Amino acid sequence: MVDDRLTFKQMCARFDVTPRTLRYYEYIELLAPEREGRTRYYTPREVARMTLIMRGRRFGFPLEELRQWLLIYDEKGTEEQMRVWVEMADRQLSELAERKTDLEEAIGDLMALREQTAASLK
Repeated sequence: MVDDRLTFKQMCARFDVTPRTLRYYEYIELLAPEREGRTRYYTPREVARMTLIMRGRRFGFPLEELRQWLLIYDEKGTEEQMRVWVEMADRQLSELAERKTDLEEAIGDLMALREQTAASLK
């Protein structure tokens, strides 16, 4: 029988996270590894959840929002989880677009100030 579980160390390496991060995700109930004594084992389910968590973090979602979203699968199933995901994605896309506009404005202001300062040095 092939053991498709990952150890704590393997999980950290696979997702390039620190042990502290992985323990924190367990503490806030994003992950629930199997335990044999003091050893933790991560099943394919936990690996899939971690993949979703890492993707959600990349998109800027708060951990609590991700935790609530992951609970929907257990409580209401895939369809409801997907429906909520679309709503979350719409909100996040709007927020990211706003941040992009703010960053573009800040870059423009900084470039203008830099040019002004460089010109005054000549």
